[in-house]
Order: sequence, then structure tokens, then C-alpha cells
Amino acid sequence: MDGTVLVADDDRTIRTVLTQALTRAGCKVHATSSLTTLMRWVGEGKGDVVISDVVMPDGNGLEMLPKIAQDRPGLPVIVISAQNTIMTAIQAAEADAYDYLPKPFDLPDLMKRTARALERKQRARSEPDTPSEERPDDLPLVGRTPAMQALYRLVARVMNTDLSVLISGESGTGKSLIAQAIHDFSDRRTLPFVTANSADLIDLEGPARVMARVRGGTLLFDEIGDLDDEIQARIVRMMDTPGDHVPRFMATSQADLTEAMERGQIRQDLYYRLSGATIQVPALRERVDDIPLLAEHFLARDERDTGSKRWLGPEAVGLVRRYSWPGNVRQLENAIRRLSLTSRSDEITKAEVEAVLGSQPEAEPLLGGGEREKLSSSVARHLRRYFDLHGNMLPPPGLYQRILREVEAPLIEIALEATGGNQAKCADLLGINRNTLRKKITDLDIQVTRRRKLM
Repeated sequence: MDGTVLVADDDRTIRTVLTQALTRAGCKVHATSSLTTLMRWVGEGKGDVVISDVVMPDGNGLEMLPKIAQDRPGLPVIVISAQNTIMTAIQAAEADAYDYLPKPFDLPDLMKRTARALERKQRARSEPDTPSEERPDDLPLVGRTPAMQALYRLVARVMNTDLSVLISGESGTGKSLIAQAIHDFSDRRTLPFVTANSADLIDLEGPARVMARVRGGTLLFDEIGDLDDEIQARIVRMMDTPGDHVPRFMATSQADLTEAMERGQIRQDLYYRLSGATIQVPALRERVDDIPLLAEHFLARDERDTGSKRWLGPEAVGLVRRYSWPGNVRQLENAIRRLSLTSRSDEITKAEVEAVLGSQPEAEPLLGGGEREKLSSSVARHLRRYFDLHGNMLPPPGLYQRILREVEAPLIEIALEATGGNQAKCADLLGINRNTLRKKITDLDIQVTRRRKLM
């Protein structure tokens, strides 16, 4: 990397680690614990990239972004924050931050993003500023795992477009909350948000009544896959002839609508109209590290309502993390609320959690089981799409090795990530010889990095 990076963070450890890492990568670094100093450097023309915390002793880093964009158009700003909420991601996106990472962040990941920002600066691309407005930040969407941070960034990108949005995920994952958040932070937030189900559309006058209620706001079709063909046809006509005040259309679904479409359970014309942007909400078992954070969030909310402070004991936290949560966040919220009301002391014990959750101590495997899609089914679905993209022609020769490479590379990368870059542990996890693993890393051009987390 070549360039000058301005680092602003009130945590001395983070400043030291970033300074050392960036310097080793070839950058010049100016580090400070003061936003005032950072803004002076920016005003003096210093720096090719800024890395800034949000909460600083002398101000808010997000509030400085419009000023930075005004003084130095095109200067990339990477926002890092311990405030791991969707609001932080949205505010960062609205203020045209180049990128946003939650704390604790992954140092190699931040270095890659900084390198890309330096490349962008060298290309001298300028982006307009969109000042953010004062908005409430008490949203029930909590999570600092990569899956949730990716979801936040996607929400931030689509919220002010007119694209229809299809939100899929298991029951209790918060699909309706995502839809509400997109509306509440969009340009349509002053207009109605209306949820329509089969009962609202069952008669011929239903669509007209719904459109009269929404008045150009946001119209959400709840569990679109459960609607019969006649109602689906009415929705298609609604979307094609919305009238004078065109709403934004969104839909939620527990089912995989691509498979439902192949089975004839959902109309193709409806699916393609609704899937302008697709958002997959992860199941709670796919973001286990968020479970204690969510539990704290629900307990803090109960404390505000009741005045009684409760917390989970260490063994109780472990049990809550291991539980499979088939009802996802909704089930977790109900369980925490019950524990908050029934706990005999301020610290909620493992025995009390067991009494509420019953006898399911271990999490279910992520692949297979029940109605969840198996890996083989997912692969088959993607392969069918791949062949369909070629129309009446066959794909280029060598398909077998290309497909194996596509599966093998991410498997090894994820296994290396899970083992912190330890190749011996990774080889043991995969069940292959260490020399074989090394050869595959070389052949597949996989970058191996010892991962380090920063608070």
C-alpha cells in the first residue's frame, strides 16, 4: 500500500496496532485521539484515507463526515464503531462513508478495505454528500456478527431506491422488522407503511382498499408464498397498475420462492416483480455470537419497563448459546422476557434457563434436518441456474474441475478462518493431510492470515 492514512480513535491500543500494521504495509500514518486534530489535518490537505471511530471525547465521527466531504471531496472515510446497530450502518451509508466496520474488527479485513480505499483515492473518484437526518436509533435489530453487518449494509444500500424488496428467512428471524426499518429510514418514512395478507385481498375490492390506505408509502405482502394463485394474480395487477400514487412493494417469505416457483406454487411474473432486491435474514443459529448481545438487549429493555435489572449468569449464557432456537429471535425474546419476570434473583441461573427452554441442550446441525434445505439441494439449484444461463448451449468444457474448485476454495478458506489460520488445525478439521492442505492453498491461491480480533 502506498499513501497516508489518518487514524482517529480514543483507544490507544487500537491506534498503536493500526499504526504498526499500516506502517509495515508501506503507509505513512498520523494517529490521534481527537476529532479536532483529525479535522485540522483534513483541512490542511493531509491524508489519502481516514479511519475514524464514531464516539470520540470531543465529538461524533459520523457528524464530521459531511464536513470532510465538503472540505475534501473524494477522501475515503472508513468508520469503525462499537455501536453495533443498524442505525450506525445506516448513518454511515447516508453520510457517504466509504466503508463501515463494527468493533471488534478483523485487522486483515480492515487492511484490505484500506488498500481498496487508497486505490479509489488514487483514481480520484469523487462522490456527492448526502447529509443524514436526526432519526431514532432504538431499533430491535441487534448483531455484530459478519452476517448481520452484511445485512445492515444491504439495507442501507436499498432503502432509498424504488426497487421492490423480497425478504426471506425462517419464522422469527425478523423479516417484518427489516421491512419496517427500510421504510422508516427511507424517503417514504412520512407516508403509510401497510401490511397486506390474504384476508385484505380476498375480495375484488380488496386491492383498491389497500392501495387507498398506502397512498404512495410502502406496501408489504406478508408470507407471499402462502397466498393462492388468484390473490397472486391480483397482486401482479396491483403492481402493474398502481394508480397515481405508486407505493414501494415489499414481501416476506419463509419458503424458498425459487423452488416454489419451479413447483408452480408461486407465479413467475409475481416472483420477478417482487425480487428487485433480495434480502436473506440469517437464522439465529447462524449467528451464535449475537445471542448474548440480543439477550442483553432484551433484558435492558425489560429493565426500562419494569425497573428490575437482570442478567444471565456465565453458565446460563453458555446454555443459551448452545440452544438451537428453532423459533429464532422471537423465541429468544419470549424466553428472556419470561426469565426476567420469573427469576428469583438478579442473576438468572442455568437451572432457570433449563426450566424455560426444556430439554434441548445442543444446537441442531446447520445442514439437513427437518424442512431446511440440504447442501445437495442448494448445490443442485445453483447448478440448474448455471445451465439455464447458457440457454440452448452447453457450458464450456472442463465443468467438473471448475465446480469442484468453486466448492473447494470457500470450504478451505472458511475452515482456515474458523481455525485462525492454523494449518495443522485446519487439516485436522477437514480430515486431510497437512501437505495436501498446503498444496491446495497454493493451487487455489488462498491467502492465509493469522486472524486477530480487536476490541
